Amino acid sequence: MTELPAPHGQGDYRVGVVCLGNICRSPMAEVVLTERLAELGVGDRVVVDSCGLGGWHAGNPMDHRAAASLAAAGYDASQHRARQITAGWVDPDHPSDGHDLLLAMDATHLGELLDSGADPDRVRMFRDFDPIDPGADVPDPYYGGDDGFKEVLAMIERSSKTLAALLARHLQAPEAR
Repeated sequence: MTELPAPHGQGDYRVGVVCLGNICRSPMAEVVLTERLAELGVGDRVVVDSCGLGGWHAGNPMDHRAAASLAAAGYDASQHRARQITAGWVDPDHPSDGHDLLLAMDATHLGELLDSGADPDRVRMFRDFDPIDPGADVPDPYYGGDDGFKEVLAMIERSSKTLAALLARHLQAPEAR
């Protein structure tokens, strides 16, 4: 099981999910993980957000196929607006953007996060928490059909379930208070 980094400061534990354009994988993961944390009663102690390495889609809603996959599974994808990563994301001491945990959706994103100066102790692959295929990439469904989005959602749901449970236990530990 992948260990989580300790909270870096006071206040909420911050989780950032990163993909390429912030319109498919990372916003889907943000929505699902947020829901799982709320179900476990720790949603008020964990902030989950997402961004893209590139700014091509900044300000746009998530891809309509991603949103449709989420909606069909009972999630609300309506609030998402894509955004690009900033230097503050990789700095846990940054007052408004710093994250305790950064989750890369694939190995390329992981490399770019590390190259940008992110603390390697605070960066993980999103699927490090996948009970079926830990450490694998979340494939980019953008250039495929609807089935790719459904497959990605299944990966995100099972990884989020594991991660949310781990975060809930982590936040209940005495050193996390």
